[in-house]
Amino acid sequence: MKHIDLDIPISELQEYMHQNDWLLSKNEEILGIEKPGEGNMNVVLRAITNQRSLILKQSRPFVQKYQQIKAPLDRIAVEHEFYEAIQNSALSAHIPKILGYDMEDHLLLLEDLGNCEDMTSLYQKRTIDKKELQKLIFILGLIHRTKVPQDFPDNIEMRKLNHQHIFVLPFMEDNGFSLDEIQPGLQELSLSYKKDNALKKIVKKIGDRYLSKGTTLLHGDYYPGSWMTETNNLYVIDPEFGFVGFAEFDLGVMVAHLIMASGKKKYLKRILAQYNGEVDEKLVAQIAGIEIIRRLIGLAQLPMERTIKERKSLLKKAYKMIMA
Repeated sequence: MKHIDLDIPISELQEYMHQNDWLLSKNEEILGIEKPGEGNMNVVLRAITNQRSLILKQSRPFVQKYQQIKAPLDRIAVEHEFYEAIQNSALSAHIPKILGYDMEDHLLLLEDLGNCEDMTSLYQKRTIDKKELQKLIFILGLIHRTKVPQDFPDNIEMRKLNHQHIFVLPFMEDNGFSLDEIQPGLQELSLSYKKDNALKKIVKKIGDRYLSKGTTLLHGDYYPGSWMTETNNLYVIDPEFGFVGFAEFDLGVMVAHLIMASGKKKYLKRILAQYNGEVDEKLVAQIAGIEIIRRLIGLAQLPMERTIKERKSLLKKAYKMIMA
C-alpha cells in the first residue's frame, strides 16, 4: 500500500493493517473510515473497527493543506522518534500511544484520543483557563527536561521549511502573498515591518540560531492547534517540527499565541514565572514578537478574526518585543 485517503477501500486497509500485525486479532474488522479533523501537514484518518478506533497519519512530499509547498517525507519519522523519546515518562498521560509505525510507507498508527478538540477556540474566547495554562506550561517543561537520545533526528529539512515561513518570507516586500485578500488594508499595514532593516537584522540572527543545533528537546510547534482537550484531559500532538534546540523557541511561540488570542502582553511574565527552567526572557519575547508578526502578515494565517485596528495594535506590541 502506498497512500491512504478517505477513498481507500476498507478491504485494502484491512489487509494492510493485518499484514503489519496492527489488528488485535483476525476477528477485528474495520467498519469505517473518517476524517478526524483538519490536518495541516499530513493525511490523517480515523479507522473505526468492531473493537476500537485508531488514527492513521501519513506524510506526503508536500504540505497537505498547501500542496504547492514541498515538505520532507521523513517528518513522520521525527514524530515517531519524538513520541518514542517521551513515551515512558510522566508525559505519556499527555500524548497518544504509538500502536504501529511503517517507515517505508511513512505511516504512523496512533491511539485515538477520542472526541478531542484542539484549542484554537482560544482565538475566539480571547482567554485561557488558569488550570489549562498551568498544565500546558508543566507539559512543556517536561518535554524540555527529557533526556535527548543521541541519535534524535536533526529534522533540518523541516526546520528550513519553517525557517522560511517564520523568519524570511513574512519580512520580504515581494513575497507573493496577497494580504489584502485575507483582509483589506493588511498589505499596507505590513509594509513598515518589511522595510525595517534594523528589525530584519535581529530576525535574521534569531533565525540563524533556530537552524543551529541546541541541547533541549523541542516540540517545535507549541501552539493551540497542537493542544487537544477532552473533558479534563489535555494532550499535545503533532511534533513533526520537533528538534534539539533552545527552550526559548517553544516558549516564545506559546507566549505569542496567548498574546494574539487575548491581546495582553502579561502572558510573557505569567508563563515564564510558572516555567521550571532557566531561560533568556529577552529572547523569549523576541521569538514571541516574530511569531506574532509572521502569523499576522505571513502565509500561515490563524482561525482568528481581528479588525485592522486590532492587528495594528498586535503588530506594534510584537515590534516592541523584538526591538526592546
